[in-house]
Amino acid sequence: MNSYKSMDKDNQETNQNKVLSAFMGVDIPPYGDILNCMHCGLCLSVCPTYSLTRLEKANPRGRISLIKAVAEGELAITDGFVDAMNYCLNCRACESACPAGVKYGELQEAARAQIEIFQHGTIPGRLFKKFMLETVFTSSLLLKTMGYSLWLYQKTGMQWLVRSSRVLEFLLPSLARLEGLSPEIKLPFSDQSIPEQWKPEAKPRYRVGLLTGCIMNMAFPDVNQDTAEVLIYNDFEVITPKDQVCCGSLHGHNGDLATARKLARKNIAVFEKAQVDYIIINSAGCGSFMKTYAHLLREEPEYAQRAKVFEDKVKDVSEFLLMTGFKKPDHPIPLKATYDDACHLLHGQGISQQPRDLLNAIPGLELVELEEASWCCGSAGIYNIVHYDDSMKILDRKMDHIKETQAPLVITGNPGCLVQLNYGIKRHQYKGKAIHPVTLLNLAYKGKQPEISEKQN
Repeated sequence: MNSYKSMDKDNQETNQNKVLSAFMGVDIPPYGDILNCMHCGLCLSVCPTYSLTRLEKANPRGRISLIKAVAEGELAITDGFVDAMNYCLNCRACESACPAGVKYGELQEAARAQIEIFQHGTIPGRLFKKFMLETVFTSSLLLKTMGYSLWLYQKTGMQWLVRSSRVLEFLLPSLARLEGLSPEIKLPFSDQSIPEQWKPEAKPRYRVGLLTGCIMNMAFPDVNQDTAEVLIYNDFEVITPKDQVCCGSLHGHNGDLATARKLARKNIAVFEKAQVDYIIINSAGCGSFMKTYAHLLREEPEYAQRAKVFEDKVKDVSEFLLMTGFKKPDHPIPLKATYDDACHLLHGQGISQQPRDLLNAIPGLELVELEEASWCCGSAGIYNIVHYDDSMKILDRKMDHIKETQAPLVITGNPGCLVQLNYGIKRHQYKGKAIHPVTLLNLAYKGKQPEISEKQN
């Protein structure tokens, strides 16, 4: 069992003998980071869960106090502690608001890793979670099998039958919610349609790697295709390794940091072999997590430095295009649009202006600023599944602001946000569509217009 020693010299004598009563193993919330929290409360006004409950345990300051209490042996990892940690969206808006630079996201992931060590929750729930994270999301074959199965369910009319009969709502309401939030699976998957090596006609400016991802590969292969085409159009050679794996963000956010490390090691080796100058990401959550590989592998001598080199190459597609320069589209898209900041792009990576500059380069596009664009949409990985009601309250707040813009295009750079916002558009019967910024840019390059359906019933 490990012990904490304060990083603060003034408190060193007081804290040097404090021994953990619960935290153990490799992934322990850093005590120095815990002490950095000044409990000033500036995070409260940007915390979605605090806005819902007004409870101290439902805000970052309160959660850090709970983590500190466990660290100092004053509190065990109780059901209440678990509920407080899992109620958090991990949107990291508190990090942007924090004057002390507290790395709340890392504290939160470490706390959830401790919860996994002590195996809180029901046995069936833990086994299902373990199977999904350690088996399905680490296997390309199983992921694609799941994707094909869902595609068949959607395309054979079974989905229509289930939804129109409302049998799930009556028998298994929680499963009905999950089914309603499932993304549309599209064929072919992007790792099947995008060449492993794709060269532009002109001399390549850089050789870049493309992460196809796991959910992106099955639910948003069109966004991956758009990303590759935009990069090619801007004279970049695109390498899309077939043996790449899930980035590990889903595992890290859910406390399975051990599996996340395995996936990180694999991706580092794969993209090292590809010899790319940059690694391009179109998923905010994936990019944010991959930019922390050095922290994730900090205790491994063989990978620590390699991880630092790797994460320095990771760039969001909008970040990369603005950094290197991109061709301005000639074809107009004469529509009103609004941009919603994906949490892990804004708060996780500090990227906000680049997507807006990219969109403002499209002729005819009227970009209307969205009120509370930096506020979470309520997706947050699997949050909209396990905390559906609260997720919908957060989504409804977002949709109210979107409706005020009267913009038919809602643009955001994360797959979970795209699913959530399109669900909100259907839920509110709003005439609009949520799309990725790189998709809109590619349409402008091709002289095409986005398809927007009428209000959905």
